[in-house]
Amino acid sequence: MGNFWDYNVWSTILLVAVILGSLLAGNILKKAIPFMRNSLIPTSVLGGTILIIVAAIYKWITGDVMFDTAIFGGNGTATLEIITYHALALGFIASALKTSDKKLTKQRTTEIFNTGVTTVSTYLLQGVVGLAITIVAALVIKDFFAAAGVLLPFGYGQGTGQAMNYGNIYETEYGFAGGKSFGLVIAALGFLSASFGGVIHLNIMKRKGSLKISGDKDKLNNEQIESENEIPMQESVDKLTIQVALIFMAYALTFVIMYLLGLLLPGMKSTVYGFNFLLGVLSATLIKAIIKLLKKTSILKKDYTNNFLLTRTSNFFFDIMVVAGIAAIRLDILENYWGIMLILGVVGLVITYIYNRIVAKTLFKDYPEEQFLAMYGMLTGTASTGIILLREVDGDFKTPAADNLVYQNFPAIVFGFPIMLLATFAPKEPVLTLIILTAFFIVMNIILFRAQIFRSKKKK
Repeated sequence: MGNFWDYNVWSTILLVAVILGSLLAGNILKKAIPFMRNSLIPTSVLGGTILIIVAAIYKWITGDVMFDTAIFGGNGTATLEIITYHALALGFIASALKTSDKKLTKQRTTEIFNTGVTTVSTYLLQGVVGLAITIVAALVIKDFFAAAGVLLPFGYGQGTGQAMNYGNIYETEYGFAGGKSFGLVIAALGFLSASFGGVIHLNIMKRKGSLKISGDKDKLNNEQIESENEIPMQESVDKLTIQVALIFMAYALTFVIMYLLGLLLPGMKSTVYGFNFLLGVLSATLIKAIIKLLKKTSILKKDYTNNFLLTRTSNFFFDIMVVAGIAAIRLDILENYWGIMLILGVVGLVITYIYNRIVAKTLFKDYPEEQFLAMYGMLTGTASTGIILLREVDGDFKTPAADNLVYQNFPAIVFGFPIMLLATFAPKEPVLTLIILTAFFIVMNIILFRAQIFRSKKKK
């Protein structure tokens, strides 16, 4: 290990301190500057942007990469990427461990199913348009990576972690120089699209008088913090410690599953480990089932999970993920790609906005604005961004839009899994992949608008 004063003992701690310090700085800026406060831009995005600016100034003065200096262990950029990778899965696991006693009606089941299908359809639309743009760009720009556009649905639709995961696969296995940074920039542009696009939409609808903006609703009652029959908040072990223990046990199980799959499918090892978040959700579901079984057999007398603490923990991991992911961007590697990335970013904003507007007005007529804002925010940023926009018009979550974001994950995973596998095929056959994605998009829209399509046929 060496001496306690060596940088290798302190490098990771110092890096995490810088990440958290940038979050605090971003929060101060957001509260102090009216423009920032009104923009709805997440504090984590501000924190990551601050680190990019500081790192750019440092490189301009010294010529060195700030995060790769000795104080951060000589390879801090790689550590930021590792933090992004793990925080993605840990955040999903924390969310998956939460419990719900709500019973679903037939209408609510249909709405949740339609939300999941909308999510996948938007991924496909983003993938089709993104891939088409970069295929054309590869014909014009020498040695450009034709499949780069597939990173649009991962950056916009799934966020920083998955954009980096697939960028890494393209970089290490297919020679896309700067693939990780390309994916991370697309994700950052997605957050900007969610924040500023959402604000513009809210202001337009407010001026038209068709939208009422909610006040700030942050008050929590005791039931939201702690439900009946849970273990005490503080006993011989703190309840938060129990939640963290369950999360990391689920993640350890995830590693075991990935390790075994890696042995069975050695040719797909990168892909398997890129699905850490998905396998993490499955592991969390298994842990939750075991807890339920132990409680049923009276081995456990109390509930061990707490939704309030798991939400806070999940949000913590997602905040860390976003800051670390943005800070890991190497702007110098991407100097030749800025035009393509900006085109992808603008087109991603427009098609996501228009498509989700149509879906919300057609299929969610009882709460179209709430559904649109939640979906648009999620499909350009993350679920947290969707909730931020939703709170502006539905601060008490009286509509089912917030629940739709939570429960849509299962149908979205079922229908979306083939897209993730197809993304690894895109570098080999980008044009064929584009054709398959387009066909899949058509099929998903037939499923999504099934009631309207088949009702009109019956009328005829």
